[in-house]
Amino acid sequence: MARRPLPRILSKDSAQIARTQIARSRELARTAADSATDVLQPLITVTRGLRLLASAGRRRWADTPKDKRGPLLFFVASMVLIVALMPYGPLLAVIAVMAAAAWYGRDRTPSAPEGPDESQTQRLQALYAALVPYFSSSDDPAPLYAHGGEWEKAYAAHEFDDAGRIGHLVIRYPAYFPDGEPAARARIEQLLTAKAGRSREYHFAWEEEGNQLTVNALPPLPADIPAQRFVTAPGETVLGFTDPSEVQRTLPLSYGEERVDVPPVVWRTGIRSTEPHLLAMGHPGSGTSTLLRSVAIQALQYGDVLIVDGGGTGEYACLTGRDAVLAVECALPGALASLEWAARETERRLIAINLARQAGDPPPSDTRRPLWILVDRPSVFAHLALADGRKDPQTLLQVPLRHGRAANVTVVVAEQFDSAEVLADAVRQHTRARVVLGSAAPEQVEAVLGAPPHTTSMAHVPPGRGYARLGSGPVHRLQVPRTPDPYDDATSDADRQAVLELLPPRTTAVEEEPPALSKSTAASKPTAVSEPTAVSEPTAGKAPVPAEALAAEPS
Repeated sequence: MARRPLPRILSKDSAQIARTQIARSRELARTAADSATDVLQPLITVTRGLRLLASAGRRRWADTPKDKRGPLLFFVASMVLIVALMPYGPLLAVIAVMAAAAWYGRDRTPSAPEGPDESQTQRLQALYAALVPYFSSSDDPAPLYAHGGEWEKAYAAHEFDDAGRIGHLVIRYPAYFPDGEPAARARIEQLLTAKAGRSREYHFAWEEEGNQLTVNALPPLPADIPAQRFVTAPGETVLGFTDPSEVQRTLPLSYGEERVDVPPVVWRTGIRSTEPHLLAMGHPGSGTSTLLRSVAIQALQYGDVLIVDGGGTGEYACLTGRDAVLAVECALPGALASLEWAARETERRLIAINLARQAGDPPPSDTRRPLWILVDRPSVFAHLALADGRKDPQTLLQVPLRHGRAANVTVVVAEQFDSAEVLADAVRQHTRARVVLGSAAPEQVEAVLGAPPHTTSMAHVPPGRGYARLGSGPVHRLQVPRTPDPYDDATSDADRQAVLELLPPRTTAVEEEPPALSKSTAASKPTAVSEPTAVSEPTAGKAPVPAEALAAEPS
């Protein structure tokens, strides 16, 4: 039997061409349907009218009492006979019926009003009056903005949402306005946010060449997407989800009872990554621990994970003893020992890779498996180390941060804004992927990301909501997938089960986890784990943990 050729995998270019062809086919089909509707519109109208007339006749016959149906039937038959005997009677009757059908079958949908209504006009006029002090000048001979002026000349386009608020607005402004100064832009954006409504997020697009400002009210990002397996390649990590207009890629996700395509923010790590390490900042309760937990679950698919929890609240106790989890440290001695081992492991990988390259051989298998170092709130360990007379654990991160990309080692650090000054210089310099979560001030977001966001932030945001910037790329809105602590009492059963299904099986002697953790049993969960999990036999591609790193006792 002849072998059938396997289907060719679509490349990026061919997939783009296929999507373009599908879009063109849909557009042609939509155009053909609209043309056919326009041609057949009279026939559709007459048919609808005949159906309405027939329905009215049946209702009239049903409403007529039975004792009066005979005379009514005789009257109708007489009228039909008279029409049939009249000259041109049948033709006139058909014309009359068609005219009545066309009248009754006409489209009675009220036409949309042209232009804004009275309330919308008042909103536009109030916004125009508020912009006059910023966009006007006494030396302008033909001012576009003036007190008592016409707002129609200042707005190129405007749209309103269902609630009657501004949803889209294109504003013209004079050429002498300093649109290249961030302070001048910030004043206009703050004014527009206040006048259009503070309960929403807005995207501002400044077109300096055409002297136009486009304002769009953004819909809220979905905050209830549960943790699940994402369709990604090795070395890709989904940080969260953003607006469809910001990225050119979507992921199929299970959202409730249906599957939807959501645009993700994908962080690429590995040897050829330009942003090998990540720093997440936020206020308490902003969702930085949720982000690290989501990253850890995704990293366990292809690599080993070492977790150092400075908060000591047991946020990562569900990962203790799992396969590929080297340690979950919550105490200073264990954190120092684990990070010291991580530094030596990075050096060992560098030496092994260098020797293999000198010999012309591929890198050893134990250096190809990614090693992830997740550090949550290192400032707590910095204070404890200073009080105990020990060295700051952040100094042990210098080697993984400087040489982690070549050694296939990735470092993720999460810290709060109130302890940002405690972060070491190595952490600040080598974490080119940045995430800011929570309701942070624009100055704080710009200080962390290195660029101001093009959208406004709300006063109250859900956990895991913020901004992300990968290297020198654009600033994206971000919503972290819902990945709560399954041992927390406030976690729902559905979220708890979703997270537990993603965790790898346990491989060490740890307290057995119940299959269905209820709220009564969740209260007895461990709050902190300080002893690293011992690995008896290293698997292929996994480096063994030294004995001195496993002998750390909790403080």
